[in-house]
Amino acid sequence: MNQENSSSTSRREFLRASGAVTAGLVAAPFVLTGRSAELSPGDAIRVGLVGCGGRGSGAAMQALNADGNAQLVAAADVFENSLQRGLIEIKRAAEKVESAHKVKVEPDKCFVGLDAYQKVIDSGVDLVILATPPGFRPQHLAAAVAAGKHVFCEKPMATDGPGVRSVLASVEEAKRKNLAVVAGFCWRYDTARREFFKRLHDGAIGDIRAMYHTYYTGPVKPMPPASSRKEGMSDVEWQVRNWYNFGWLSGDGYTEQCVHSVDKMAWTMNDVPPLKCTAVGGRQTQNNEGNIYDHIEVNYEFAHGVRGFVVHRQIPNCHSENKDFILGSKGNGNIGGRRSAVEFTDSKGELQWRSGAAPKDMYQVEHDELFASIRNGKPINDGVRMATSTLMGLMGRMAAYSGQEITWEQAMNSQERLVPENLTWDMPLPIAPMPVPGKTKFI
Repeated sequence: MNQENSSSTSRREFLRASGAVTAGLVAAPFVLTGRSAELSPGDAIRVGLVGCGGRGSGAAMQALNADGNAQLVAAADVFENSLQRGLIEIKRAAEKVESAHKVKVEPDKCFVGLDAYQKVIDSGVDLVILATPPGFRPQHLAAAVAAGKHVFCEKPMATDGPGVRSVLASVEEAKRKNLAVVAGFCWRYDTARREFFKRLHDGAIGDIRAMYHTYYTGPVKPMPPASSRKEGMSDVEWQVRNWYNFGWLSGDGYTEQCVHSVDKMAWTMNDVPPLKCTAVGGRQTQNNEGNIYDHIEVNYEFAHGVRGFVVHRQIPNCHSENKDFILGSKGNGNIGGRRSAVEFTDSKGELQWRSGAAPKDMYQVEHDELFASIRNGKPINDGVRMATSTLMGLMGRMAAYSGQEITWEQAMNSQERLVPENLTWDMPLPIAPMPVPGKTKFI
């Protein structure tokens, strides 16, 4: 298979599939607000943080470390305590590396609420870090790009098909405005894995025959009992506070966490999406009102009969494993977890190559390269591949929930909207029932 040509064709088809969304944007006049595309080496890059949890706070600190003139000037969260706690952590970390002077978030640049993201975008920043639950990502990305801001956005990029199509539209607009869009698919910025995949694509193990990816772990954010819900707490607040356990906010554990493994499968295939998939999954442990599965296994079929398998489980007291196995016509590739071997073996299992790359903090590399690309006027845009990997995760979830075979085209054109429109803090928001294969319909 000519992977390069196949990849280019696939990307064109991917964008064409969302043509109804992007057509209006392509036809719109070019308007760049702010000064984001005009930064010179001595200018400060003013950063705004949207989502002050652990990952957002970490990303903000990495942004400050990435550039000598980066400054954190605005922050937003739906909860006041989360915002303040995040700022305390950022300041504490900054002090340890003598960068406290870079944290310049004044009280009038601290924003709380569902609309706080827009206030950060409008506060005079050049770059925004989007680290809220992924259900909000499409809306926040669209607003940031419309305002001419560079973006770092955590994975995944959406929780439903309409969200992915919105992200693709924003990606195209970012390209036209020469804006950076860097995705939180962090393994793409890992030195050893970059070396591994370059060799893989150069034919180190021949043609790809099959892939097997494991993501066995414990619960990420267990759902508390309903009895812990405070009297008077709205449906929306309850679900946002426990966002990981609700499909519209997290996309399911498969899409939110295991999507890293899905992304490595996409990377193996040069980001050429699968043709279709089937899946099995369910909920074995007590759910306490949430509506996501705790295990899913997805079987992807690619062109030329290539198969990919991703297994995911988030149940306590079980075997833990996060590995990647790639089978080729001339040998195999193995990635053995975060600190384990990254290597190729021949068909007999004899070692042929093992990465000797010096370890680097891939989270920091993401930001180092993001800021460098802004400074040199060649902003990185991870947009299409981050949407490809997200949709691969979503189609796996769709197949598991419905029990149906789902094609790439079906997933791309899905009309199911999980994220409520015109969301308000006090609106009624009944919890969607737990999906049941064979009964839950693909939309």
